[in-house]
Amino acid sequence: MNTTHNVIAAALFGVALAAGCANMGGETVGQSARDSEITAKVKAKFVADSTVSALDIKVDTYKGTVQLSGYAKNVDEITRANDIAWHTEGVKLVRNDIHLQ
Repeated sequence: MNTTHNVIAAALFGVALAAGCANMGGETVGQSARDSEITAKVKAKFVADSTVSALDIKVDTYKGTVQLSGYAKNVDEITRANDIAWHTEGVKLVRNDIHLQ
């Protein structure tokens, strides 16, 4: 009987934890998944582009807004990273905080 109560308690705790995490920061699970997908697409485009260093530029996405940060070798790299992010499906806004090294 004690084991049954422990299993039920653990299951309820897991459900409560999942529900709490799903609403952290006011973002739904679906939105979080879309943001992760956007981030992955932008990073993949950076890897495929010879102008942009995928290792030196960080990409974060929140509710369709992409935040670029890190360091670039020149202005062309900053401009190209910004253009790539803007031309990625699902992006609503790009905040470019990339600095020259």
